[in-house]
Amino acid sequence: MALRRPELLRLLLLSLLVQAAFEMCVLIKSQGQAGCRLLAVELTSSNTKPVVQEFQSVELSCIIKSTVTPDPRIEWKKIRDGETSYVFFDNKMQGDFATRAEILSRTSLVIKNTTRMDTATYRCEVAAPSDTKTIDEINIQLTVQVKPMTPRCTVPKAVPVGKSASLHCHENEGFPKSTYSWYRNSEPLSPDTKSNAKPHNSSYTLNPATGTLVFHAVHKGDTGRYSCIATNDAGFAKCEEQEMEVYDLNIGGIIVGVLVVLAVLVLITLGICCAYRRGYFANGKESGESYKTPAKPDCVNYIRTDDEVTNDLHLPSLCWGEEEGGQRTRFFRAYRLSQSGLHSEARLENTGKTEG
Repeated sequence: MALRRPELLRLLLLSLLVQAAFEMCVLIKSQGQAGCRLLAVELTSSNTKPVVQEFQSVELSCIIKSTVTPDPRIEWKKIRDGETSYVFFDNKMQGDFATRAEILSRTSLVIKNTTRMDTATYRCEVAAPSDTKTIDEINIQLTVQVKPMTPRCTVPKAVPVGKSASLHCHENEGFPKSTYSWYRNSEPLSPDTKSNAKPHNSSYTLNPATGTLVFHAVHKGDTGRYSCIATNDAGFAKCEEQEMEVYDLNIGGIIVGVLVVLAVLVLITLGICCAYRRGYFANGKESGESYKTPAKPDCVNYIRTDDEVTNDLHLPSLCWGEEEGGQRTRFFRAYRLSQSGLHSEARLENTGKTEG
């Protein structure tokens, strides 16, 4: 809604009066005279960026520099990751601060037993209704430092001469982030290989930010006990020493070993071929008779047909004969009763020839 002209004039007059009072007060102070007070609440702090280690206490300073309001309203807010929450509101502590924080000297905030989650921006707000400027605020940036945990170190146990080797050291609990330094046999390895006091043939790269130590081509002198220290403003932590051995690569021994393995494989192959030729791996056929030796005919009972019954031909058995052309011949042996006596005859199944 647009303001009317009388209201605009009133606001303009008020601002001119405040400006005039401010200039008059500055003039009085410049002449060394007292008794001038601005009708505005004003805050200040002895330290707007306090730093404390985890589990210690810290005071967030908020001081009322000037006000005419006898009992101003005090509030503290916490701003972390874009979210705002109350710390002190309605004259009492809020949330988990109720058991580990208190107000000191009416406006300052004291946090006991700080944790890493207390790292944030804290806003002190004071409302003074009797002042011309009724509200003022000040931000305090708190940093809680966390000591590094024991870093996790990875060191190869054995590396052949001339090969590359990577050593790793890392921890993720410390705040601010840790920097890393490597030691061989309790002596520090400089990030700059050219600055080493002792001559060394190794060519390596050490990254203090990531904790990675890379040997581009190891030498026998690189054999030793390696350890790493993680350090930040809150303290340091060290991992246990680990042994790395650098050994010579025996090319002659490797060649001899390969030749021995090849010779053994050749001998095994020749042995298997000889065994096949001599028939050790052939499957023997188990049979009750030989193809070269004639066997007795095997006979089974035979049931007569109607024609055979009519012709008085008795066929009591079915028999197998001797080998003919590599195959067995099946025939029938029958007996016929007639007036002249008993006659025997055989019938070949494959030719139909009857043998009397």
